[in-house]
Amino acid sequence: MTSAAPSIAIEDLRFAYRAGREVLRLDTFEIAGGERVFLHGPSGSGKTTLLGLIAGVLTPTHGAVRILGQDLAALKPSARDAFRGVHLGYLFQLFNLIPWLSVTDNIALPCRLHDARRARLGDESVEDAARRLAGDLGLGDLLDTSVTELSVGQQQRVAAARALIGSPDIVIADEPTSALDADRRDRFLELLFAQCTQVGATLLFVSHDLSLGGRFDRVISLPELSAASVA
Repeated sequence: MTSAAPSIAIEDLRFAYRAGREVLRLDTFEIAGGERVFLHGPSGSGKTTLLGLIAGVLTPTHGAVRILGQDLAALKPSARDAFRGVHLGYLFQLFNLIPWLSVTDNIALPCRLHDARRARLGDESVEDAARRLAGDLGLGDLLDTSVTELSVGQQQRVAAARALIGSPDIVIADEPTSALDADRRDRFLELLFAQCTQVGATLLFVSHDLSLGGRFDRVISLPELSAASVA
């Protein structure tokens, strides 16, 4: 169930990596609390840039990006990093796992770095939460394994568990199913949806696989959104 207040609200957004080379323009863009949104678009349409702005990794050239009511650009970089770590679970397309850590330690990392994220586990320990999520994603027999010894699909599932641990308010998933077979993909989506529903988290899911769109509350084409905003 979605709430009236938006989790993500963008107003009059302009972004350029270099002066005079604008790559993204959005007049308005909102995602309601608890909504599941499927975002797609061709390479170069600005999907990764938009995710970077929503996560606070990038700051707008013009306009505002408000996450849970907070204008990220108004925060100092350290506060922005802390806000992201507590409130956002990010599943990167290239995983960004820590190569010298085990499966368990990679999954547990957000809760070990952020006390507020760990507190959301309640009575469950960080280790138990990591093991539970690993088991749900078919990694239960690999807990002590170095992530460098895993297949691409296994690494992607470790990254998914890391994004989900500690019940973030918003989950951003950037092409999270590209390395999974159909069965693993469906199981991953079931877990992702169940976790988001349990805590009322908003889900922004980016993929080229349009066959998945029907499972979401809303499907958005970034080129169409940009064109509508500019018009």
